Amino acid sequence: QVQLAESGGGLVQAGGSLRLSCGSSGGTFSMYAMAWFRHAPGKERDFVAVISRSGGSTFYVDSVKGRFTISRDNAKNTVYLQMGSLKPEDTAVYYCAAKNGYSIPYVATRDDDYWGQGTQVTVSS
Repeated sequence: QVQLAESGGGLVQAGGSLRLSCGSSGGTFSMYAMAWFRHAPGKERDFVAVISRSGGSTFYVDSVKGRFTISRDNAKNTVYLQMGSLKPEDTAVYYCAAKNGYSIPYVATRDDDYWGQGTQVTVSS
């Protein structure tokens, strides 16, 4: 059973930066593609970014391209989301997911995904 734990969220002013981390235990981290999703109040949980098992491929939702970077360190069982030029509309709870598979451009949640508990990101204007 894969267990995930996000950290790094907080309150930041618009234009600022944050780096989220998601540590994994209980499974073979490198077997999973890793993704970040976010859930804003009144909205559905939306895809943000995904990275392949090796880290060689990444894909982003259009709204964060050029501002966010997903990366992973398989030796540390950790995936990161570096967020820059933050906007108030980036405010949400951010979740990482370990995925057995995905397809682009629409990266959907799957029943066999593993999820962390989420970390709150609040961007003030």
